[in-house]
Amino acid sequence: MSLVLYDTMARAKRPFVPVNPERVTMYVCGPTVYNYAHIGNARPVVVFDLLFRLLRRTYGEDHVIYAANVTDVDDKINQKAAQEGVDIDVITTRYLDAYHGDMSALGALRPTFEPRATATMDAIIDMIGRLVRANAAYEAEGHVLFNTQAYSDYGALSRRTLDDMIAGARVDVAPYKRHPADFVLWKPSKPGEPVWPSPFGPGRPGWHIECSAMIEQTLGLPIDIHGGGNDLIFPHHENERAQGMCAGGHADGYANYWLHNGFLNMGSEKMSKSLGNVELVHALVTRWPPEALRWALLASHYRQPLAWSDEIVGAAKSGLDTLYGALRRAADVTPSTDQPSPAFVAALEDDLNTPRANAELFALARRLEGGAAGERALAKGQLLASGALAGFLAADSDAWFHGGADPALTARIDGLIADRVKARAAKDWTRADAIRGELTDLGVEVMDNATGATWKLKERA
Repeated sequence: MSLVLYDTMARAKRPFVPVNPERVTMYVCGPTVYNYAHIGNARPVVVFDLLFRLLRRTYGEDHVIYAANVTDVDDKINQKAAQEGVDIDVITTRYLDAYHGDMSALGALRPTFEPRATATMDAIIDMIGRLVRANAAYEAEGHVLFNTQAYSDYGALSRRTLDDMIAGARVDVAPYKRHPADFVLWKPSKPGEPVWPSPFGPGRPGWHIECSAMIEQTLGLPIDIHGGGNDLIFPHHENERAQGMCAGGHADGYANYWLHNGFLNMGSEKMSKSLGNVELVHALVTRWPPEALRWALLASHYRQPLAWSDEIVGAAKSGLDTLYGALRRAADVTPSTDQPSPAFVAALEDDLNTPRANAELFALARRLEGGAAGERALAKGQLLASGALAGFLAADSDAWFHGGADPALTARIDGLIADRVKARAAKDWTRADAIRGELTDLGVEVMDNATGATWKLKERA
């Protein structure tokens, strides 16, 4: 099976055909670095990391170019810097470093490029100038605004008409706008805010133009895939597309496939810093194995909403326990392949069908435990390779179960386990039970087997 992806523009699955198989391009809207990322921010990172991995397997690692931008000038960044009395670089460096650490913990590969808005200012100003010269933008009261009426296809991505956009407006329309749907490309900086010189006056860019300029400069147009969350379809991606097309020289289009992941919800509401209902990745990775968080983010189909809870992460951890347990019990089996299961790859090629792909991992684990020798060797190789493709099963199976145990605790537990095995062999059940009680107090669960015992740390509350 060849890769098929659900294209938001077409509202249907389409076979994926890159513009150039030697240079497959993907852009995903990245973080605004003013605070730690919450787990909802991490969902598109993990989803598109999975697609990045799949594309690299199909076309070759050197032939896939993945760009994810960094918004490092923004009202919230300015506010945070003002509160702390520091330059915006202090804020953005702090939280970008934290973001990289958190996303790496979740198994996300670093994108090929991470263009930053502040480092793309010349390209942003150049694109705005081209839009003005093309009569697709106009200057008004120190601002430059995009003229939505200049682009006849405006609204095609979100399936909204200009009348719909006006009816749904939630803010007062600035009097200097020619049309209520027009949006800002350049605006004056307030006192104390970062400012850049431009032909339109000193100021800073609007959010939408930053991505359009970074895509054009980093990847060139048209790109193969543009990704992001559902909340970006309108207005951000709609505006990006309009700007990019109207800036000139892009008759072949802007993005050939638009992919959007569903919301991650806390209860009945979308997780959002503004609502205060967030779970920060920075904190979650201290409570749960990061691989379990990644599994939880990919457990349901990426286009569906995901209700986040400790229960869903606990289920993810249990699922991984099953897979690592099978590998642990098959430590003596030598894999006979380094290729993933064809059924696993086919599931991912079907618009990243992770529920089906995960089911195949469990089927491989069952074959690893119950098949003939040759089947077990094949199943182990396919299980490890399939897991690696999706960013799973990279840990040593003993280390997985020993979790957060430091070397001193591990040595103590191993010693107690060995003493208990000896006590059981000597039929000293009183001593064996006492040792088990000591292990229980340490938060250790003991699993007896024919050759002795293994152990794992119990879940942290």
